Amino acid sequence: MAMKIGAEDKKKVAIAAVLGVVVLGLVIYNLVNVFGGSPTTTPVAQSPAAVPAPTPARAAASAGKPRVIPGGAHEATKISGPMAGLDPTLHPEVMAQAESIEYTGKGRNIFSMFSEPVIEQVKAPIRSQPVAQVPTGPPPPPPIDLKFFGYETHQGGAKKAFLLHGDDVFIAAEGDVVDHHYKVVQIAPMSVQIEDIPYNNTQTLPLIQN
Repeated sequence: MAMKIGAEDKKKVAIAAVLGVVVLGLVIYNLVNVFGGSPTTTPVAQSPAAVPAPTPARAAASAGKPRVIPGGAHEATKISGPMAGLDPTLHPEVMAQAESIEYTGKGRNIFSMFSEPVIEQVKAPIRSQPVAQVPTGPPPPPPIDLKFFGYETHQGGAKKAFLLHGDDVFIAAEGDVVDHHYKVVQIAPMSVQIEDIPYNNTQTLPLIQN
């Protein structure tokens, strides 16, 4: 009975020792974390994932089009060609040199708000143009639109004149009215007197020689 009790005591002592070691390790670990210490751990190096090279067709399709970045943003487009050589840097010395250029033209400087227009000097006295005199009174009567191209003499000395009005030919004696407009006043060998009835105007028409 005494032998059995001694074995159980040894077993309890061993368990208590193991528990004490575990408790001591936990206390040391907590103290190290509280005072800033941390067990150095070696990070595991991760090998970068292999990125497939873009094919020429995919590169041509994506050229000139902004690439979508995760998060809704867009990547700026890269300028290629002749525009790629533009220099956006400001050069104050070049600007100052351009501002120092003075206008040397003869006209008005359109780049200056204080420039006044050039007024040419008068080289000769200004002369007033004469005002044309407008004739007053009634207008003169129009010319008689008849042509006298011959006559004939009948028995007793009566004469008849041959008159042309446009394409129409009239044979009229003294006192006859031609085309309801003209009256034959007198027939002579070399002329004929015609009265323009509406205008009360008498004109002498010469004989037209054929």
